[in-house]
Amino acid sequence: MSSKWLVSTEWLAEHMDDPGLVIVDASWAFPEEGDTGLGTPYEEYLEERIPGAVFFDIDEIADHSSPELLHMAPPPEQFARQVGKLGIGDDSFVVVYDSYAPFAAPRVWWLLRLFGHDNVAVLDGGLEKWTMEGRPTEEGQPRPPAARTFTPRFRPGLLAGFEDVRKALEEQGAQVVDARSEGRYSGTEPEPYPGIPSGHMPGALNVHYESLLNIDNTIKPPHEIKAVFDANGVDLDKPVIFSCGSGVTACLPMLGAAMLGFEDFPLYDGSWLDWASRKDTPRIAIQDPAIVKEKG
Repeated sequence: MSSKWLVSTEWLAEHMDDPGLVIVDASWAFPEEGDTGLGTPYEEYLEERIPGAVFFDIDEIADHSSPELLHMAPPPEQFARQVGKLGIGDDSFVVVYDSYAPFAAPRVWWLLRLFGHDNVAVLDGGLEKWTMEGRPTEEGQPRPPAARTFTPRFRPGLLAGFEDVRKALEEQGAQVVDARSEGRYSGTEPEPYPGIPSGHMPGALNVHYESLLNIDNTIKPPHEIKAVFDANGVDLDKPVIFSCGSGVTACLPMLGAAMLGFEDFPLYDGSWLDWASRKDTPRIAIQDPAIVKEKG
């Protein structure tokens, strides 16, 4: 593979019986996509998953003391308890996948690394590629995994807060990279979160997470990832803070940077949801009349 942070479907198929391997379905949907007609991500997991996979609920394994920010990283003790119940221990090798495009699996990749567990990789192409290749799946209620001991070793350098981002923008001490679509970034498309305006932080750069994917939803090779960052004005030799709507899709360009050897850039976990919900934060938006009308 092109990076230690990725595994192929071929690799996973050959290592399914490896001791210590934990396969994780991290599928997640934006609020307006919670019921796609196929069911919620968990219902889809029950209908079809890679054999032995456990389900990582991004909204549940989160800090519930800040519900307005949805799925902020939980305290270390909570994270350790919840992932331990999933069968993830200190000696586990974790392979994380999504049902389709990998925009939630990198979030779990980041969370595990945030709490000191580097023995983790994302399945390139996810469940979609796995099933298209005719590989086995299972359905129904899974057998509960044996609980394991997970020892959290928190890395504060992988996490950025509001003040870190505000200071970075004001002093130009770090580039803030926004992974949302160009429309949400520019303010011509609405946000999926009620009451949150679209637009972007003054000075933030836009690298839509989908620009790092091939047409089959595999991740582009490192040289193409670098070209995407370069084309959008991001200098990876300088400090970077990644952001998005609520701290999920930003983890894909963060993974892309890690594939290029830049493994220590932080995530603004509150992201645009935190920034835009504050009354005293500046934002730039090109208002589209149709959106203004839709907002009432």
